[in-house]
Amino acid sequence: MSDLQKAMAMLITVFHKYSGKEGDKLTLNKGELKDLLTNELADILGKASDKAQADKIFKDLDANADGLVDFQEYVTLVACLTMICNDFFNKK
Repeated sequence: MSDLQKAMAMLITVFHKYSGKEGDKLTLNKGELKDLLTNELADILGKASDKAQADKIFKDLDANADGLVDFQEYVTLVACLTMICNDFFNKK
């Protein structure tokens, strides 16, 4: 696999590592998203483990307001963070 294909596979693997622990295996609830943010993105998001911050991120991601974060909403988060990181490193 190419590096990009490996990265895509990793995005899928990480999502499913946390989804479905407490319900639907195709979505993240608040607790599952908080675990993902804390374990996978703490270096970037910092205090995402703080309940208020995690709740805000969850609300912002839940585009269809169904109380869950699906794969598309999760990928939106990763894509936005990737763009921010790219901008940061290009400015240095």
